[in-house]
Amino acid sequence: MAADRFPTAIRLKALGTALVHGPTARVYRAKGPRRSRLTGRAALLALVVCSLVVALAYPMRQWVTQRSDIADQRRQTERARQEVQLLLDRKARLEDPAYVEQQAREHLHYVRPGETGYSVVDGSAAAERPRDQGTADRPWYSNLWDGVDTADAS
Repeated sequence: MAADRFPTAIRLKALGTALVHGPTARVYRAKGPRRSRLTGRAALLALVVCSLVVALAYPMRQWVTQRSDIADQRRQTERARQEVQLLLDRKARLEDPAYVEQQAREHLHYVRPGETGYSVVDGSAAAERPRDQGTADRPWYSNLWDGVDTADAS
């Protein structure tokens, strides 16, 4: 008899409203003050995540900086190894008497006993240069004596 608590008219009206508006027609409103969507668990989770981010920020920055320093040191070590290899090659060349003789002939104009050395001076450089560009072009003592002569003449 519990199902017959409401008169038939009220039951038909409720059934008709449910059929017309569908199951979403009923809106339940909470009675009392409205609760925030941020629950205690969510707040605690946000606090834990923020504290982890803050706690790990500095060590991560240090780690990235150290990795960069390590890469720089490796590049510097590789450059030093290449320079050492170049110096070892140069040392090996300088231990060869034929190379030393060739360098002495080329850079120091050395000749062997009995050979005649010639130095060719290109005349075109003298033709391009003007004869006297003033006192800056001459040696200091020429300027000094010219000054003495000029002072003596007046």
